[in-house]
Amino acid sequence: MFDAINLTETTPYILVVDDNPDNTTLLQMILEEEGYRVAIASSGQEALQQMKLELPSLVLLDVMMPEMDGFEVIRRIRRTSRFRGVPIVLITAYDDPFMEHGWRLGADDFIHKPIEPDALIDRIKLCCPQANQQANQTKLQSSWR
Repeated sequence: MFDAINLTETTPYILVVDDNPDNTTLLQMILEEEGYRVAIASSGQEALQQMKLELPSLVLLDVMMPEMDGFEVIRRIRRTSRFRGVPIVLITAYDDPFMEHGWRLGADDFIHKPIEPDALIDRIKLCCPQANQQANQTKLQSSWR
């Protein structure tokens, strides 16, 4: 007989930060289907608060948000020692100047809108191999049920 598995401890946790509910719903569906645990933050401030409660395996961060844009969120994450190692993938509809600025601030990768699910998952696997291994394990464990 199999022992009970606590999926919250083994499932990689991705924090999605976007002020557009349609975007967060789409990202959540894609990520959960791949075996990731997802939390949603609708603002930069909410994301920073969420990170204090639980450190994510990776942050998917929209660039263009009101009040605190994605660049300021990166600055604050990289200034906080506990958060520094968390990979950040920026989500943007823009190219060069935005990407270059994001790299300088500490973004690990970018994904362009409109989001292509396979490209999103590939980016996550590249930026966070640990999350990839954990997601595969979680999918396998779920199939045992």
